[in-house]
Amino acid sequence: MRIRVAQPDDAPAVVALRATVYPYLVRGVESTRTMLSDPPPTPGWTAFVAEVDDRVVGWVSAEPNARTSTANFGDINLLHVHPEHRRHGIGTALLAAATGHLTPLGVRRVRAWAQPDSLPFARHHGFESSREVRYSALDLDPAPAFPTPPEGVRLRPIADVDPHLLYAADVASAVDEPGDVPVDAVSYQSWQSDVWDNLGLDKAASTVVEVDGAVAAFSLVKRDGDRMWSDYTASVPTYRGRGLARLAKTAALSRAAAGGVRVAYTSNDEANAPMLAINARLGYRPVGAQWSCLADLR
Repeated sequence: MRIRVAQPDDAPAVVALRATVYPYLVRGVESTRTMLSDPPPTPGWTAFVAEVDDRVVGWVSAEPNARTSTANFGDINLLHVHPEHRRHGIGTALLAAATGHLTPLGVRRVRAWAQPDSLPFARHHGFESSREVRYSALDLDPAPAFPTPPEGVRLRPIADVDPHLLYAADVASAVDEPGDVPVDAVSYQSWQSDVWDNLGLDKAASTVVEVDGAVAAFSLVKRDGDRMWSDYTASVPTYRGRGLARLAKTAALSRAAAGGVRVAYTSNDEANAPMLAINARLGYRPVGAQWSCLADLR
């Protein structure tokens, strides 16, 4: 076994591994290659892979969380090992690499994610489960009909929208999203790298709802072939209660289906009852779950 920093040429193997462990996640080879060759602007972001006989069998990324005002908080993202190589210390070695990277950067409390069958591993390493996230899928055959907006409301692909306006709506809607820490410190540079410039972002399918010229709601689509990920769907707080998030998501799903997408995936915190209700009405079915897990670093 060898743990090393991930390289751009690892992208195909990393995506194949992720598809085995997390079949409900959507990220393509080229966007993964770009992430590894031109990392996110978050200071301190890194990723490690585990190799056995020159085969990538494990992955983890780690970063100080620059999207929250909570001090000294970091994330360990998607630590996973191929099922055939578990219980051989690979997960423990990847976790040690991630925490060893974060500790010198001043991170003192960290969040990781675990599927239900991995919770014993997390607890063994000092993590406490915190919040459950549901993963859901929707078959887009037949495709949802494109909705007719009410008077004074306009549906626009984000390709036709000033990204600064979309960023402002994203920031405003995320402040009260359920989670372990508030998402209240996202810079435009970070958002632009992670969202707007992401190679997987389908700017023709992603949709904003405009009310009197203002971005009131939106639904973002990240795509890989005939699969898509609803990256974020939300309404700006002052426009909530009018069905605009559902309008945005239905339009985005309809546009994605027209562009060849056949299945859509998404995730929601179990406490996010409004969005879970929207997904249920659209016909999403549960396909998986993960728990956020928290630990203090020494």
